[in-house]
Amino acid sequence: MMNRSCMPQPRSLSWKERLRALGPGLITGAADDDPSGIATYAQTGAQFGFLQLWTAIVLTPCMIVVQEMVGRLGLVKGRGLATLIGQRYGRKILWFSVGLLLIANVINIGADIGAMAAVLRMLFGLPFVMWMLLVTAGTLLLEIVVSYRVYASYLRYLVLSLVSYVLVAFIVHEPWGVIARATIVPSFVWSAPFLMNIVALLGTTISPYLFFWQASEEVEEEVLHHKLAGMDAGRPRVSMRDVQRMRWDTAVGMVVSNTVMFFIIVASAATLGAHGVTAILTPDQAAQALRPLAGDGAYWLFAVGIIGTGLLAVPVLAGSVSYAIAEALGWHSGLYKKFKNAHGFYGVITVATLIGLCVNLTPIQPFQLLYDAAVVNGVLAPFLIFLIVGLASDKKMMGVHVSPRWLTWCGWLIGGLMAACAFALIIGQIFPQYVS
Repeated sequence: MMNRSCMPQPRSLSWKERLRALGPGLITGAADDDPSGIATYAQTGAQFGFLQLWTAIVLTPCMIVVQEMVGRLGLVKGRGLATLIGQRYGRKILWFSVGLLLIANVINIGADIGAMAAVLRMLFGLPFVMWMLLVTAGTLLLEIVVSYRVYASYLRYLVLSLVSYVLVAFIVHEPWGVIARATIVPSFVWSAPFLMNIVALLGTTISPYLFFWQASEEVEEEVLHHKLAGMDAGRPRVSMRDVQRMRWDTAVGMVVSNTVMFFIIVASAATLGAHGVTAILTPDQAAQALRPLAGDGAYWLFAVGIIGTGLLAVPVLAGSVSYAIAEALGWHSGLYKKFKNAHGFYGVITVATLIGLCVNLTPIQPFQLLYDAAVVNGVLAPFLIFLIVGLASDKKMMGVHVSPRWLTWCGWLIGGLMAACAFALIIGQIFPQYVS
């Protein structure tokens, strides 16, 4: 086997190549800023002001490390993450991982559909249920009827909706000196709400569904560019330049994701938090609360951003579940396939989306359910990160494209720190006398 250090290193990507390389990583990063994430970030700014702003900076390299490992696995192996987990760790670990993903994603789908419907009702009137049904039907049609080539382009354009949150922050008068200090100098308060929100931020930012989605989308791209005949059709021929493109795409996607996170916290802290609005139950409530404090411009941008990011995120949430279940059961999978050739794959997308829709018909408050799901994700994500690091650092599996040693150590460190935060939260819940 050729040693990677002996291989010629590819030249740097040109700017045209960098633009063409943007795909799975960019879409994955943007999908992380779904309505549920927006609500969590808005709650962070409203409740804690600028105190947790530093997390947007700290989490950026963490996301890049984890998602690069995931992208590397899909690119090099030509298989989705669920398939690789099953091959390496066995069926029990596989189904435990898929079960965690299914529960969290269905809740997120429901919360995102509800958020979009609530915002559309707020902007245009008409019943909430009607908007829910239209949003659900629209996202299902996109995934089932539209070809992957067109569908991926549509998702890339929706990334532009994230710009609205950057604009909101500049519409509002901001104390930029205070913001700069809060960004550079981490603050920590030893209290149960502060610690729980940190874990929620970890769970809604470094989310399991992103792991499964990007790995599978790297394979979809290989099928699209004829490097593979299908998602279960062997191992693709991957060059170091392909890895280089994936790394660039992933880095850009994660930077975009956390830039938006940063500006949502900034805007919420300077408006909602500064005026005593500390409890945000739904994303549309956040938009409404901004209106008297920051004007119609901020209100409209925030609301339109929720719709755009929701349309981006719901297909990603449903698709990641479907990839995982289809791979675990050995079904044909892939958005490049037509419905008649992948009934099970598209069936899971449909059922997951419809169950998510039904979450909004229960008396359960979607945002509270969502926040709790983010906390649970923050507790359980380290488990999946450890599995991913083990896969990406396996020389027999990855060959010359095995993760560099520094990336592997960073992965173990990230998983360990997330596990430590989760452990501290659990101890605080069991022994509340130790947390104020």
